[in-house]
Amino acid sequence: MAEKLWGHATAGVFGYSDLTGGYAGGQAQYARVPFADVGPIKIDDDLEDDEVLFLSDILPTGYMAAENCNIRSGDVVAVWGCGPVGQFAIQSAYLLGAERVIAIDRVTERLHMASDWSRAETLNYEYVDIAEALKEMTGGRGPDACIDAVGMAAHGAGLSATVERATQWVGTENDRPSVLREIMRTCRNGGTISVAGVYSGFVDHIPFGSAVNRALTIKTGRTHVQRYLQPLLERIRQADFDPERLITHHLSLTDAPQAYRMFRDKQDACVKVVLKP
Repeated sequence: MAEKLWGHATAGVFGYSDLTGGYAGGQAQYARVPFADVGPIKIDDDLEDDEVLFLSDILPTGYMAAENCNIRSGDVVAVWGCGPVGQFAIQSAYLLGAERVIAIDRVTERLHMASDWSRAETLNYEYVDIAEALKEMTGGRGPDACIDAVGMAAHGAGLSATVERATQWVGTENDRPSVLREIMRTCRNGGTISVAGVYSGFVDHIPFGSAVNRALTIKTGRTHVQRYLQPLLERIRQADFDPERLITHHLSLTDAPQAYRMFRDKQDACVKVVLKP
């Protein structure tokens, strides 16, 4: 399936879909893990579980998203999406030398977290025109780098968002790329776009002429988690990251259905849930 859709097969991914091998177990009760002696790293007892739990995915994802921006000292970076990955992308951008990070979302508690914890300037796309706001905030130049931490499930705003949902519903389009389109129009000439959000297949009306004619660099990819495990573990030890602060809820494993609904529906200021077996 992956070869037909993408041209080549990718690596297998647990709990994703038949496109990546159909391996169950992303969040299953049991999973068979080939080469299980290769994947894990040992965590010493001086660190709590909550401090290192997010090494498994979202911290490396946010860090790789920022690293792909080729950030130089003094750069302005814009991050679309203030969920868990977006928060770590913001913090990673600062660690890698960004002078300013501008975070974009519509969920109040996520924007507050981006401002209070991750130290970003924030924009709510339901109330401001993002393209115009970014121009004004960067002296008409646009951000040096832009990170898409939203992906295929972008909500968007206005008529174009409604059209996207309709085309996805009837099956003429896989994903909703409103964020990607906005990024390709707002990143500065010669800037860099980093796509950490997941896209599954075909998307419509991507302004690729903008990328070509304005010399944009686009970097994407599923996170190379193994590459980042040890370096980011050291970053946690050095207090460059404080992952525990991302957690808004601790619940038991039996409360998982409630937790998913709460996260999906943006209830009770939920940003990240940790389930305790």
